[in-house]
Amino acid sequence: MIIKDKVLKKTTSVTAKAGQKHEQDVAFYLRRAFKEHEQVFVFNDLKFTHNDEVAQIDHLILYPFGFILIESKSITGEVKINQQEEWSRSYNDKWQGMSSPIKQVELQQKLLRCLLFEHRTDILKPILFKQQGFAMRCWNNMCAVSSNAIIERDKMPKNISQQLVKAEFLSDKLQNLMKLRNKLINSLNIFDTRPEFSVEEMKAIADFLLTQDCSAPTEKRLPVPDNPDTAIPAVEVKQQIAPVDTNAQYKKIQPLPLKCLKCTDTHQLEMRSGKYGYYIKCGACGGNTPMKQACPSCKSKNTKVSKKLQLYTLNCQDCQVQIPLTIMATVVQA
Repeated sequence: MIIKDKVLKKTTSVTAKAGQKHEQDVAFYLRRAFKEHEQVFVFNDLKFTHNDEVAQIDHLILYPFGFILIESKSITGEVKINQQEEWSRSYNDKWQGMSSPIKQVELQQKLLRCLLFEHRTDILKPILFKQQGFAMRCWNNMCAVSSNAIIERDKMPKNISQQLVKAEFLSDKLQNLMKLRNKLINSLNIFDTRPEFSVEEMKAIADFLLTQDCSAPTEKRLPVPDNPDTAIPAVEVKQQIAPVDTNAQYKKIQPLPLKCLKCTDTHQLEMRSGKYGYYIKCGACGGNTPMKQACPSCKSKNTKVSKKLQLYTLNCQDCQVQIPLTIMATVVQA
């Protein structure tokens, strides 16, 4: 299923337009292959920060046995990779070097693993009093290039050739890589020793990644078209950034009480997490209200909600203020 769609930006750069169009094409193929697949979660254009480092993953696949990171690369012409894994491409009948997309996605994977490891106790439940982790899961990287690229595979390293795929063959490559089990026919395979995420754990991972995503929150997210050759008009981004208060993190912040936006009730509420992030469930009217809201300090909408143990916090990315979220009821975890 598609957890996060591609975010489109308005740009005048020819190179940026080509790159965005290619990412849109890759998102289309992923959507066609896994839109209704309950075992495959697809994140397009996932951006997060960790330890003062920023990672932007073009496409991320979460499945019961692990993760697959996909770097989209708009390449027209020929592509060569030597035994030292150095990349070169032809452009206007001239050859020139280029940075390795595989090395780039490896850096994104490393930061993602560090982020998940740090929050493993919040995401995964212990089994037999032993805390689970992410190290033993399957981790794979791929690079999806344009369909009209000419790939010279004869002389490139075998491991690179296996990671390099044209966009239209991507879904087949992913199916072979994931080796998903048919739960009705082959739910138990004694020869498959891969540790497996439960349905609840996959949902918890997806919810966590959505709360960490900071890819242009003020932009409009558009659905991927059914035709990969049909371009979606970009949406102009108008983001108002409030002045950063460098002393905000030292201010004494009062907890922010939550209320139901449907009936304004403040007492019969439960804090929950779902497919699209953290929200509150109203026991009075049955309505759902997202915890994410504008920052009370600077009014910026560039915020996200995080959870540490039983504490929910509204984090403003502009003024850096962190505000505890509270309800006037007993917290019930979904």
